[in-house]
Amino acid sequence: MKVHGQPMRTIWVEPDGWSVGIIDQTRLPHAFATLRLTTLEEVAHAIRSMQLRGAPLIGAAAAYGVCLALRGDASNGALEKACTVLAATRPTAINLRWALEEMRRTLQPLSASERVSAAYRRAAALCDEDVAINHGIGTHGLPLLQAAWERKGKQGRINVLTHCNAGWLATVDWGTALAPIYMAHDAGLPVHVWVDETRPRNQGASLTAWELGQHGVPHTVIADNVGGHLMQHGEVDLCIVGTDRTTARGDVANKIGTYLKALAAKDNGVPFYVALPSPTIDWTLDDGVRDIPIEQRDGAELTDISGRLPSGEIVTVRVTPPGSPAANYGFDVTPARLVTALVTERGVCAASPEGLRSLFPERLRGTGT
Repeated sequence: MKVHGQPMRTIWVEPDGWSVGIIDQTRLPHAFATLRLTTLEEVAHAIRSMQLRGAPLIGAAAAYGVCLALRGDASNGALEKACTVLAATRPTAINLRWALEEMRRTLQPLSASERVSAAYRRAAALCDEDVAINHGIGTHGLPLLQAAWERKGKQGRINVLTHCNAGWLATVDWGTALAPIYMAHDAGLPVHVWVDETRPRNQGASLTAWELGQHGVPHTVIADNVGGHLMQHGEVDLCIVGTDRTTARGDVANKIGTYLKALAAKDNGVPFYVALPSPTIDWTLDDGVRDIPIEQRDGAELTDISGRLPSGEIVTVRVTPPGSPAANYGFDVTPARLVTALVTERGVCAASPEGLRSLFPERLRGTGT
């Protein structure tokens, strides 16, 4: 994707050949800034503080976090410490654990002298794989938008509702839920995106709207509770969201508020699609509501909000009464019964054990492989 007309990814190795560059997403949309990460601790902080976020990008960053950790000490103990520290940063997104297991599997058989170079090669390969996976999601998701356009008699516009940010800022490139939208736009389809603000961190308003604008995709930011109203009045042709973890039966954990959108879509006969790269599938879990750990974040994300004054100054203000406690649940789980279909890099399938196995026959339930 592009920033100010220039193509770039969300994570890269700096020209020095070892430090890692990222976009500081906490500065968007008011400023575009990059960060140079040089230590395991800096990568862990970047993940925890959401300077980078999105399940696929978290996994890629964790892989590079292992690389940085091993530069000073490539022993078995250092490898395990790095994986432990990084695994604790965000509990819900399964890509984090998947990427760390990939790094551990690659590096454990090697001698200490071989590990650093091998770690950088594997981390770079994981990033390239993520780009290919997300391009595949876009390719398989595009026909869903084309079908919506056909159902409307090729009149008006295709109204797509999305929640949170599942675009290229959440991945290495392309995005998951937004990949089909970018491809539809590039193919000349009149796509328009309803962008949920996504309280409390406003990833939709600050990130999705920003990247859609960079690509020239028509969009409108709405309050989180507007989606149901729009569906009731025929203003949403389909919903498409991302996921941080998907169970073997098709339950999906995504940013808090996704479940409510799925309920509204079901009630109004609006297709509700979930775009997922295969590393987000947790083949060891079935019941997502019962078994997926839900991150609870700092209540200040809910009680305080940042914005830009007319002067250009960025300030943070409190929006709740002093002393009022805040419960800040980061995710909710949408049961498979509310999901019209899952869109993966291998194709589109039913949100069911049979549907997932039809696309991933090599996956044996319960093995985690």
